[in-house]
Amino acid sequence: MYVAVKGGEAAILATHDLVAEARRGDESVPELAVAQIREQMGLACGRVMNEGSLYDPDLAALALKQSQGDAIEAAFLMRAYRTTLPRFGSSEPLDTAKMAIRRRVSATYKDLPGGQVLGPTYDYTHRLFDFSLMGEATPGEAQARPATHPLDASMPRVPDILGAEGLMEEEAPPEGDPRPFDLTREPVSFPAERDVRLQAMARGDEGFLLGLGYSVQRGFGNSHPFVGEVRVGEVSVEFTPEELGFAVDLGEITLTECQMVNQFAGSKDVPPQFTRGYGLSFGHSERKAMSMSLVDRALKAREFGEAATYPAQQDEFVLYHSDNVEAAGFVEHLKLPHYVDFQGELELIRRIRRERQERQDKLADQAGEALPEAAE
Repeated sequence: MYVAVKGGEAAILATHDLVAEARRGDESVPELAVAQIREQMGLACGRVMNEGSLYDPDLAALALKQSQGDAIEAAFLMRAYRTTLPRFGSSEPLDTAKMAIRRRVSATYKDLPGGQVLGPTYDYTHRLFDFSLMGEATPGEAQARPATHPLDASMPRVPDILGAEGLMEEEAPPEGDPRPFDLTREPVSFPAERDVRLQAMARGDEGFLLGLGYSVQRGFGNSHPFVGEVRVGEVSVEFTPEELGFAVDLGEITLTECQMVNQFAGSKDVPPQFTRGYGLSFGHSERKAMSMSLVDRALKAREFGEAATYPAQQDEFVLYHSDNVEAAGFVEHLKLPHYVDFQGELELIRRIRRERQERQDKLADQAGEALPEAAE
């Protein structure tokens, strides 16, 4: 039976003070402001917003500061806060075709309509330390040169270009255009529909999805993808209040969208064509969006009559294990008291060892008695 453990409250309160002290660090070093984290660690804030499933750069920066940079703990803080917020309704579907582009690249078209827009990226850096960053930068030191001409107002998405030729699978809303499933309010069942899978991956752990995306390219999913397009920029969010009956612009959010293009040999009902994997994430989060799009295509295996034999093709495996807050809770709960369970295991091991030793002693005695008889 379990016995209640009393006491320890003073020790627990003391750990709060120790955490605050460790978080602050050397007091001779200036303390980080939330605004500094938001503006200078935007990629980390983007990850926290994704995995915390809440778009708020200020809160993401605060969560990173409070958690000492622990992205999973910061996502946990975001999710906990999110549960306290009232829900007024759902926004209109975002139109990423009208995105104010900051970065847009494609691996499938060199002369892409609208052009390639390299934008801010580490893809072309040499991964060498810039020791000048250890000093104090002066205001206005890092300023990009303005473009010689403005970007095209219209930048068609690559899958739309292929779709115009009938070479890309069509994506249409389900019959009747039902309201998407809400995994934060309803229990997930399997097999899961695509709207559930995309929701789960959107707030899934980036590293876990990256590993799964890597696995499908190494033969654990038979995927040979091309990056149809990755685009980063600002998109307007619109909401239609019931009392007004028309959409109201709430503002803009930064998004990263990836559409991955895969081959499909076709079937008796479907001609050979390209299929797509889709990824959408908050902030500038290309690695997350690309990984998500790879796994999204892998999870569509059954829809195309493909064998679903690898981890990335199993929706239950992906959805249950990609949630890092759930995963961290289950792993870290092992630090909590398990005294009774362990004592039971300990007693079992001791009993098995005693029984084993008794059997060995008995066998040794029988062997000892047999030796004199053999000598006679």
